[in-house]
Amino acid sequence: MTFDFTAREFLAALFMLGGAIFFLASAIGMMRLPDFYSRIHASGNSETLGCMLSFIGLMIYEGATLTTVKMALVFIIVFLANPIGSHILSKAAYKSGHKVWTLQDLKKEEDEDADLHH
Repeated sequence: MTFDFTAREFLAALFMLGGAIFFLASAIGMMRLPDFYSRIHASGNSETLGCMLSFIGLMIYEGATLTTVKMALVFIIVFLANPIGSHILSKAAYKSGHKVWTLQDLKKEEDEDADLHH
């Protein structure tokens, strides 16, 4: 079984794989991190980079076409909008009094878990 990949297809696949890895890291961060601020940080950074790598891979695969120009415009919008949106969400949460997670919260959680297991 042989695969006949061109260099362009191989490079595009590498970029898209990199994007998928960052999307996975974003999803794991959303599930595993303890508070809203940590989750929004993981989501904002990893998702932006994953989207950018995926779009670069798609643009490489497509070649020089009008579709590539459209993808580049979406790439720029995502590059600008994702960090701004994350910042606005975290600032709104802070101003509305959303609690920031601390190590004391971890100690409380561990004490509560210990009480449940006895």
